Amino acid sequence: MPGAWTQNFYHLVFSTKRRTPWISAEVEGRLYAFLTGIARDLDCEVLALNGMPDHVHFVVRYPGDLSHADLVRHLKGRSSKWIHETMPELREFAWQEGYGGFTVSRSALDQVVEYVKRQKEHHRRMTFEQEFMAMLEKHGMKPTEDDALG
Repeated sequence: MPGAWTQNFYHLVFSTKRRTPWISAEVEGRLYAFLTGIARDLDCEVLALNGMPDHVHFVVRYPGDLSHADLVRHLKGRSSKWIHETMPELREFAWQEGYGGFTVSRSALDQVVEYVKRQKEHHRRMTFEQEFMAMLEKHGMKPTEDDALG
């Protein structure tokens, strides 16, 4: 059979460096549009993108020849460069070094998309650190406080 047929869904979470609230309401729309463009350039389909002033969540469908690490490297690197070039007042902006990445089964996809769409409502009850620790635990990872705070 020629070619590869894949259906890969990924929930990606990363925060700003030191969780500084750089993503204001004014920045958010432009940043999300730019991040969506990067994803499309990588042949990804953005199913949900939302977040808070200090972090973002993506749900993407990505091609089989794109690694998770390359996806993250492009999203973070290209968006940082763009922010520095187009918003000089954010010259200190940076993303944290790490990220959380979780594969999503087709059967759970709608639930994860809805979760991401409700980020602002969700964070009225829970901090990013609490959310991230819960996500790690839900996916069978053994987090420490440094995983969320580092």
